Formats: sequence, C-alpha cells, structure tokens
Amino acid sequence: MLPLQGITVVTLEHAIAAPFCTRQLADLGARVIKVERPGVGDFARAYDARVRGLASHFVWTNRTKESLTLDLKHALAGEVLNRLLARADVLVQNLAPGAAARMGLSFDALHGKYPQLIVCDISGYGDNPDSPGPYRDKKAYDLLIQSESGFLSITGTADEPAKAGCSIADIAAGMYGYTSILAALIERSKTGLGQRIDVSMLESMVEWMSYPLYYAFDGAAPPPRAGAAHATIYPYGPFTTGDGKIVMLGLQNEREWRVFCRSVLEQPALVSDERFASNAKRVAAREELRRLIVEVFSGLTAEQVVARLDAAQIANASVNAMQDVWAHAQLQARSRWVDVDTPAGPVPALLPPGISDASKVRMDAVPALGQHTEALLAELNLKPQQIEQLRADGAI
Repeated sequence: MLPLQGITVVTLEHAIAAPFCTRQLADLGARVIKVERPGVGDFARAYDARVRGLASHFVWTNRTKESLTLDLKHALAGEVLNRLLARADVLVQNLAPGAAARMGLSFDALHGKYPQLIVCDISGYGDNPDSPGPYRDKKAYDLLIQSESGFLSITGTADEPAKAGCSIADIAAGMYGYTSILAALIERSKTGLGQRIDVSMLESMVEWMSYPLYYAFDGAAPPPRAGAAHATIYPYGPFTTGDGKIVMLGLQNEREWRVFCRSVLEQPALVSDERFASNAKRVAAREELRRLIVEVFSGLTAEQVVARLDAAQIANASVNAMQDVWAHAQLQARSRWVDVDTPAGPVPALLPPGISDASKVRMDAVPALGQHTEALLAELNLKPQQIEQLRADGAI
C-alpha cells in the first residue's frame, strides 16, 4: 500500500506550480483528478512539442492523473464539482487570485459543506482576503517572481543578470504546496478537519533566498553576481583545462586549500602566500588566483585535472549537457529511470528522489485531454441525459 492510497485530490490547475505539487501527491498513491478546459486543457499542454509531439513541461508534471474536461461556467459544472468534492480529501487550485472564490470554491465557502476538505491555493503573491497586499492581483509568472524575490540580482555575471534555467519559482511553490498538504493530512488525522493552505510563489522564493538575504543583513553589501562561480567562496566554480573542457571544483575550508595547493596545483608555496591566506582574501584576489589555477590547468587535460582532484579528495564535477544527464552513469547504476506511458508511447521518467524501489511509487500514464471524463461522470452518478447534454453543449 502506498502512503497516500485512498486519498483523492481534485485540482483546478495549469502551468507548473500546482501540477508539480499534485503530481508528487500522485506519486505517493493519491488519486488526482485534473479538471481541464474542454478543447484546450491545461495551457502547458501547448508549451512545446518536444516529447514525441507532447509538451515537455506537461509530461514532467502530469503523470498518473485523471483528466476530466469540464467548462466551469456551464450550468451543470457546479453539480459535477460538488459531487467530486464530496468524495475528495484535497482541492488544489492555482487559478487567478479570487477566481476560485467567485465560483464558490474558497475554503470558507466549502468548509461548512465538506469539513474534511483541505484546500490549497497557490498564487504568485498570496491570496488572503483579510490581508491581500498591493500585489495580490498582479500576474505572476516564474521569471517575474525570480525578479521580485531578488534571485536575479545575485544570479548571472557582473555585467548582466540571468534567470535560472528551470522554473525555480514554480518548483519552490509546488514543493511548499506538497509538503503543506502532507502536514495538513497528518493534522486532519488528529482533528478530523481540513484547513486552508495559502502558498505564495514570492514567499517560497524569498525563503530560498534567505542565505543571500542574511549575507546582506542590516545594509551590508549583497553577494555579487559571479556567473557559475560561487559568489562568496573561492576557488569554487568552473575552470578551463588544456583540452578546452571545463571542470567544476569547490573548496570549503583551509585544510582543502592546503591540499589543493600541494597536490593539485603542485605549488606548496601558495599555502603560505599571504594573498590567499583565508577564504575572504581569496575571494578578494579571485582574478589573480584564477590566473594561477588556469595556468596550471592549461597544461593538463580535463581527465588529468579530475584525477588530481579525486586523488586529493577535492570536490569536483563535470559540466554536463542534457544528453549527458540522460546517460549519467550514476543514475544508470542506481536504476533511477523507469518507463511511463503517454499518449505518444512510453518515455523514461526519473524515480522520485527518496524512493529506492519502483514498487513503492505510482508512476502511471500521462493522460490525454479528457481521457477519463465519461468514466468519472458515470462514477459520479450523472444521468446519461446529463452527460449527453454536457457533450452537446461542448462543456466536456
């Protein structure tokens, strides 16, 4: 039995934050019913066509779900939703702020009818009616939240900021939605009552920004943008080798610095060089130190540099491209890839971190749009004529 087997989640979701949250609930065995707009569905379905004609974001965040198409403005939609929620444990939504409340789907409106129901609202800036804040109704996309949270101010080069290459703000919000729902389920097991969860993308990202925030505490200078190098520890970042490849390495303490000088650079005199006598001094003299390191590495191949680093037990890594990750030897050795079905055929998917056995997780198919609509409506005991009416009206 999977941990969330028997838990039903109804979700009014699109894009990444809420779908990533609910997919992880599905991984643990929850039944996730995804309500989508007829004809088009979750707009993330159309982001690209890179996975055999399917969208990469959608394939990633929507396996194991059941797709129910329903026009939420149709006269029968409220009846369908009420029947779904009467059986549900969790409602997740990331519609525009206030939209769910206007449809009678706020926690306050639902709690009297469904006291066991947990309602998780995910939005850009938070959606608390009692303290909405001036940003409540602003549109909030991942890159915009990266900007508002200060992430862009410390990411990139000295000349230009850079965004994260993946949807980090959406992922952060999805993770906090997921963990908050798990906590609410535990609390409900003690009280019998559901609760409201209000997840803000901004607050999720600001939490992840706490190290640079504290580094800049009380008016202190913030960490500088340092490209792929660490902003406040040095040497820690990418270095080019003689064969044109890049090796990523990182030192954490003075013991490692001494070993690095003696065994990797083979320049033991640097240990007593006052210019580099502490991390703070190495950061201040990073350009000078970088020239010394690159000069040594220029006479070595990447393989030779890595061999020296490994022998010295200095942390290092390859700068992998996407195809390198698909074929990563460690992931292969640990059997981390499993096949997941999609409307375009099976594709590999990574076992969720923390799961060591594929039998301990649910990784079912990515649904086609509306694939489960008729079965779900029949399960909800809608009359055949009601289903026919919905179909005739284009509402499913």
